[in-house]
Amino acid sequence: MATVWSEDFKVVSSQVIGIDVGGTAIKLGRFADDGTCLQSLTVVSPQPTTPEAVLAVLVDAIAQIDPDNQAVAIGVGTPGPSDAAGRIAKIAINLPGWIDVPLADWLEAKTGKPTAIANDANCALLGEAWLGAGRHFQNLILLTLGTGVGGAIILDGKLFIGHQGAAGELGLISLNPDGPICNSGNQGSLEQYACATAIRRRTLKEPIELGFLAQQGDPGALTFWQEYGNNLGIGLTSLIYVLTPQAIVIGGGISGSFEFFLPGVKAEIEKRVQPLSRAGLQILPAELGNFAGIVGAAKLAWQNYSAF
Repeated sequence: MATVWSEDFKVVSSQVIGIDVGGTAIKLGRFADDGTCLQSLTVVSPQPTTPEAVLAVLVDAIAQIDPDNQAVAIGVGTPGPSDAAGRIAKIAINLPGWIDVPLADWLEAKTGKPTAIANDANCALLGEAWLGAGRHFQNLILLTLGTGVGGAIILDGKLFIGHQGAAGELGLISLNPDGPICNSGNQGSLEQYACATAIRRRTLKEPIELGFLAQQGDPGALTFWQEYGNNLGIGLTSLIYVLTPQAIVIGGGISGSFEFFLPGVKAEIEKRVQPLSRAGLQILPAELGNFAGIVGAAKLAWQNYSAF
């Protein structure tokens, strides 16, 4: 049932399901092994988004997107770190009750399909590295600029998650030791200067409004984005020195104003990073948008399935 066959009985392709779990919506896609999305589906997240309620929605949505039971494996991105084995959602601070949730075991028991889970930012980077802005690079990082600032790392073509599975929280690095308190317990983290909440706190405007104003040539908005880029570039400086990536991919909703803050980012990096550490570095906007999570979750499913 898991393999698609042609009329001459040769294997055409297998399929997997990629899932992106969010607090307001759950996105699913059924993918061929070349990355073609055969079908996609978005369902409303249950409220409250408890693990048990999400599981019930996932099982129903999987049945909808794969009615003929063709998928061989499942990958899931969740808004928080998983364990290093990709089995347990360790914590999701914006979802109630999500502490040490054995989501992979639960889905395997319900569907009979091998399942792996990962942080949603890790999935987004896997997606961009497979089919998006990062596909030409073996060493790259991703920053997702939105409600928070997420991050992910690929080194030598492989996702780097650290020995406990929690590496890559790039938005939580320190930028200003005397800055605003962060939900992580840090103070003055990069997230506190680059997330949507920080923008609203500073300007009393939404990021999308500031982007529109910048497009209209508003001097105040243009100045804001220049300063925003400066702060982002200072944060990226530390990451570049440690990781020397070939590319930095910028995603998330705030990346819609990429063209306005990129000059500030580049100026700080060129000023602060030695040429050898930034040789050939490219700073690129993400290409897959909201699709990146399910694409990366599908890639995660393929990797997990091939390991069996």
